Parts: sequence; structure tokens; C-alpha cells
Amino acid sequence: MILRRLAVVFHQSRRLYSSNISHDLASRIAELNKEMETVFGEPPPNGFAGSVSNDFMAQESQTSSKIGGSTPVLTHVGSTGAAQMVDVSLKENSKRTAIASSKVILGKKVFDLVLANQLAKGDVLSVAKIAGINGAKHTSSLIPLCHNITLTHVRVNLTLNDKDFSVDIEGEAVSTGKTGVEIEALTAVTVAGLTVYDMCKAASKDVQITDVRLESKSGGKSGDWYREK
Repeated sequence: MILRRLAVVFHQSRRLYSSNISHDLASRIAELNKEMETVFGEPPPNGFAGSVSNDFMAQESQTSSKIGGSTPVLTHVGSTGAAQMVDVSLKENSKRTAIASSKVILGKKVFDLVLANQLAKGDVLSVAKIAGINGAKHTSSLIPLCHNITLTHVRVNLTLNDKDFSVDIEGEAVSTGKTGVEIEALTAVTVAGLTVYDMCKAASKDVQITDVRLESKSGGKSGDWYREK
């Protein structure tokens, strides 16, 4: 009977995480120790119930560290599941940089027109470059929960790629503040890609915007990150 009760307690203990419940578990183990002493005439070996309690506490500590440490979490989701804007007021200011990229596949016909600057709307790459910079500056107006930050630098480069008849776009956003600029860099290359499409759609509706992605970021609590090549 005692062993059965122990099994029930230990099974339940695997599902406990709060410090209050951990204390309750320790009390229940102590009661079982006393009961075993009454039945067998002596307390159980030191390594039995005590080791179970220690093992549980160790597992709990590991679980807590994962929840509060390296385990990814959605910071824009509150405890009730509702969307929220992250409070960054307690974060330290640091220089933050992010680089993103995208590709616009034109096809040979449109590619040749862009290369020769023969589209009706004019210089595709120059207009898209300015649009990308402007997009980065207006990111917080486009993305609901993105912070309104001051950018110290925005760079957008567009390069014609004759290997696949595309435009390769790279955008960089820089700021010194409490939150990262990944979304600003991604917005820059996305808006630049949309502008290329808008400039070229009269010549072809088959233009594709692809491979929008973050390439690297630096600064902040999470440190530096680079996409593996």
C-alpha cells in the first residue's frame, strides 16, 4: 500500500512546476517517510525518498531555466493569449543592425527592358531603391505591434542578375535603441520588391517576388545572428 501511494505521488510530481507545489511534494514525502518508519521500525535509507525529491527539484530547475531562458517564446502574445506590444522600457540602448534580402524574378523579356531602361514608368531600380528606404522608415505604420524607432541608416541595393533574369535586393537598417531592426530591413526589401513589380507589371504579370528573408542581425540581448550559407 505504501509503495502504491509512493507511485501515485511520484507520478503526480512529474506534472508539478510551481515552488508551492514543490513544497507540498516535499511534505508528502516526509509523511511517507514517517509512515515507513512506523511499519519497518526504522526510517528509509537516505538515498530513497530524498533522492526522489532531489531528482524532482533538479528536473524542475531545468524546466524553469528552459522556460525563462533559451526556449523560444512569442513575445507579442500575452499570458491570456491576446496580442500585445512588447514593453522594452527596461532594455538597454545598443547599436542594432539587420540585413535582409529578397529576389524579384522578371523573366528574360522584362529583364531586357529593365536593363535597357525602356519601361514606361522609368528607371525601375532607382525608384525601387527610394521606395525601399521609405518603407523601412514607415515600418511601424505597416506592422501593428512594431515599435516606432529612430533609424540612423537605411541602405537598399538592387542588382540585376542575368543568371536567372532577376533583381537581387539587399536592405540594411541601423538604429541605436532598445529594440531590433529586423522588421525594418525586411520591410525595406519587401517594399522595394513590390515597387519593382509595380514598375514592370504592364510588361508582364508573371513577375515573382521570392526569397524574402533575414540574412543577419547584431546587437541586443540575443547578440549576433547570421544565416548559414
